[in-house]
Amino acid sequence: QVQLVESGGGLVQAGGSLRLSCAASGRTFSSYAMGWFRQAPGKERAFVAAINWSGGSTYYADSVKGRFTISRDNAKNTVSLQMNSLKPEDTAVYYCAATYYSGTPYSIDEYHYWGQGTQVTVSS
Repeated sequence: QVQLVESGGGLVQAGGSLRLSCAASGRTFSSYAMGWFRQAPGKERAFVAAINWSGGSTYYADSVKGRFTISRDNAKNTVSLQMNSLKPEDTAVYYCAATYYSGTPYSIDEYHYWGQGTQVTVSS
């Protein structure tokens, strides 16, 4: 069982940056691949980025590639999402998720544990 708590959301102007963090409970954090998803108002939850158990492999949605960076610290049981050059279309609730599948899964159905989400609002 893993419990996930996101933080770091907020209001930022277009072109700005935010760093989201996700703190995980449990002693087996390093055995999980981690992902970030987001859900904008009226839209389905969508994949943003994923990182494998060691941090050696990452995968990004095309819409954020080159602007967002996912990373993890297994010693601190945390995963982060550095978001640069933010756009109004990045506005959404951002969710951290964990899966015991290997690699860098990008399907919602492949994730087993979810955080409660943190709001990111980008103003134009």
